Amino acid sequence: MTAQYLSIEEGQYLVRLARATIAEALGAQMATLPAITSSNLQAPGASFVTLHTRSGNLRGCIGSLTASRPLIEDVRENALNAAFKDPRFPPLTQAELSAIVVEVSVLTAPTALDFDGPEDLLRKLRPGIDGVLIERGWNRATFLPQVWESLPVPEEFLSSLCYKARLPSNAWRWPDMKVSIYQVEKFEEGSN
Repeated sequence: MTAQYLSIEEGQYLVRLARATIAEALGAQMATLPAITSSNLQAPGASFVTLHTRSGNLRGCIGSLTASRPLIEDVRENALNAAFKDPRFPPLTQAELSAIVVEVSVLTAPTALDFDGPEDLLRKLRPGIDGVLIERGWNRATFLPQVWESLPVPEEFLSSLCYKARLPSNAWRWPDMKVSIYQVEKFEEGSN
């Protein structure tokens, strides 16, 4: 993001809210979060909630690309979905709750990337900065900017993103592929 949208306190509140929402759904006792009156958290916002094991393995990640409800509600819903409805993983258990790290990413609105062919696309992507959304017909997938850490080579990043969208790995080279980019503010337990 070009400008700080949320304060560190607001971001950490969202992380605590995500954990508390998951804990409540599992029947675990957690300290009650104080009410917060931040207009930033009540305004429409888009977020992703990512769960990692303490060793760094992905345990769930679900989110929204467009702001259609208050940010605070978006984080709650995505926390539940990341914990219990990510089709790549079984639902989170209470026994796992203390072994996960919660991360909340708040997204800017995706903007269409104007590019002239695959080489121009590679030049215009900013590894580590841009989240990328690809679309072709009914096929659609996104990677948050954090995914660049494990896929730092743009060609591999795009090939893996195509695979996630259930397209051939070279589909990012096709002339009818739509590509949008966005940025995030990331907040994680134990950081910021």
